[in-house]
Amino acid sequence: MLRSSGRLNTPYGERAFSILLFQDLSIVPLITVIAALSRAPVDPAAPPGWLLAIYTVLAVAGLVLAGRYVINPLFRLIGGLGERELFVAAGLFTVVAAATLMESLHLSPALGAFVAGVMLADSPYRHELETDVEPFRSILLGLFFLAVGMMLDLQAIIARPFFIAGIAILLIAIKAGLIYGLARLFRSGRREALALGLLLSQGGEFGFVLFAQAQAALLIRPEAASLFGAVVTLSMATTPFLMLVARRYVRPAKDHGTREGPDGVRPASAIVVGYGRFGQTVAQMLAAKGVALTLIDSKTKQIDLSEEFGTKVYFGDGTRVDLLRQAGAEKARAIVFCIDDADLDAVRLEPILEAFPQAAVLIRVFDRRQLIALNDLDVRGTVREIFESAVVMGRQALEALGFSEQAITWVEEEYRRRDLERLDRQASSGDLHAGEETMFRPGRLFAKEGPDDETE
Repeated sequence: MLRSSGRLNTPYGERAFSILLFQDLSIVPLITVIAALSRAPVDPAAPPGWLLAIYTVLAVAGLVLAGRYVINPLFRLIGGLGERELFVAAGLFTVVAAATLMESLHLSPALGAFVAGVMLADSPYRHELETDVEPFRSILLGLFFLAVGMMLDLQAIIARPFFIAGIAILLIAIKAGLIYGLARLFRSGRREALALGLLLSQGGEFGFVLFAQAQAALLIRPEAASLFGAVVTLSMATTPFLMLVARRYVRPAKDHGTREGPDGVRPASAIVVGYGRFGQTVAQMLAAKGVALTLIDSKTKQIDLSEEFGTKVYFGDGTRVDLLRQAGAEKARAIVFCIDDADLDAVRLEPILEAFPQAAVLIRVFDRRQLIALNDLDVRGTVREIFESAVVMGRQALEALGFSEQAITWVEEEYRRRDLERLDRQASSGDLHAGEETMFRPGRLFAKEGPDDETE
């Protein structure tokens, strides 16, 4: 619902998503506690409750490690083969295998499936996976809500309708109040805090898993599980209506639907990601030689401004493999990243390099730290965003002080040589202090190496 309303990537939406994700992650310790407190008769084939708690922790830790050291290399191998169907098969296999492992340990298969989702989200191919399993996600999501409806004990609701409705209202009120207070504590505005509380006031869907586990462990009676399930279901049913109310308290997000994405665009020779001041210069130089371009930016203001000048810029996150595929990156000869993003690292770029090996990838980097972090990638070129402009201003300053053109040229060439040498030493050693003795420092005298050191 946040995505469809264009609010998912806003500060308000990111906070809401983070809280929802943390809610789901809390299922791990809660199931562990239920397993440890179980009063069910001992099954000869099942371990005791305390051992189940240990199994839960070890199984979750083992699945996370398997995701990092087994699943990620597997997807890297599949990415090299270029078969998209294998992504779907491997993704579904990961989920089913994790659920089966949990069930074999007498734990919740739903917990295994959830941990598998977390494992896949940590993969550098998460965007590719998300696109490929989208049809399955829609079908399974519908089946989930269908199953929730079938689990609902209508007789329990008919028998005590006012009690269940009252408890559901009380749950919504208490949870909304707590979230509102916490949001205000962390300096959210009143309107945003109230909207956040209303949006997250419903019971979580993992409550059904907890109730089933608690009932099997003889911690609650079946009648109580039916009542709890009815309360959570009723609270979940109020979410669309509460979100309509919440929209009144947050500033409406811009309608991204009016800004066209690159889906179906005619393939171009080069894709420029980021059409700010940096990207505009690059794009104009390419256009000067008649290069066919596809321009992508995630800032709606920049897109609207560019359209005022007759330039078509498509909306989207140009670091996503699926969006680049929509933009025709499989046929592009160059992909130029002109975005101001110091977090654009090897993890985000490796899937792009593997998916589009025919394209020369060029990257605007923030500083030498980011440049060193990308040192091992097979990219065509990297440019520090203010390096060249700073060199130009240094030349102008020397010229204003009266130095000769020959002396200024020597300073530029020597500075570039020393900077490249220091960069190589930093990259090989991993130490930012490596090669600092080669730097020109203010107040430090250097030997006369240039044509002249005196102003004219």
